[in-house]
Amino acid sequence: MSKLRQTPSQTVGPFFAYALTPEQYGYDFTSIAGGSLIEGDVPGQRIRIEGRVLDGKGEVVPDAMIEIWQADGEGRYAHSADPRGSNVGFRGFGRMGTGTDPQSRFIFDTIKPGSVDGAQAPHINVVVFMRGLLLHAFTRIYFSDEAAANARDPVLASVPTERRNTLIAVRDEKSAGAVYRLDIHMQGPNETVFFDV
Repeated sequence: MSKLRQTPSQTVGPFFAYALTPEQYGYDFTSIAGGSLIEGDVPGQRIRIEGRVLDGKGEVVPDAMIEIWQADGEGRYAHSADPRGSNVGFRGFGRMGTGTDPQSRFIFDTIKPGSVDGAQAPHINVVVFMRGLLLHAFTRIYFSDEAAANARDPVLASVPTERRNTLIAVRDEKSAGAVYRLDIHMQGPNETVFFDV
């Protein structure tokens, strides 16, 4: 009689093609969320965030999905009940499939966030979805030109010093404005710090 063995696990996805990132898969309609978090005259410094998702071998993942959620330039999250009304034109949420870019990047046009509570450094919350992940991964993007605020940030302080650079996007000045670059490494020696939330 043969010995029974454990059934192999089954990969979930890609299950987000049709509704969440239709452009990535050639559908002829657009997603309700995209790579631009702003429209019109929104107060704050306009920036672009660019990066790639890399697997454990350092190869680009061409069909990952990235979602971001962030505060505005004054450190406030977009909310319809905000009586100040300055969030008009600022969504605070974006979604992009890496397959929508010829170089398999995620690209977000937004404004640089302010500190949410005076203690946290300006940051962007990131969720990564990709094939092979049974649960999505949570991380953050901090900014290289916010060294003093980064040094005081309680979440960044909880990360071992030698791994903090995996969360810090490097600023590059372009003619169109500031571009921050950060690749997300899913595994390997440069693995991005992910948070258990």
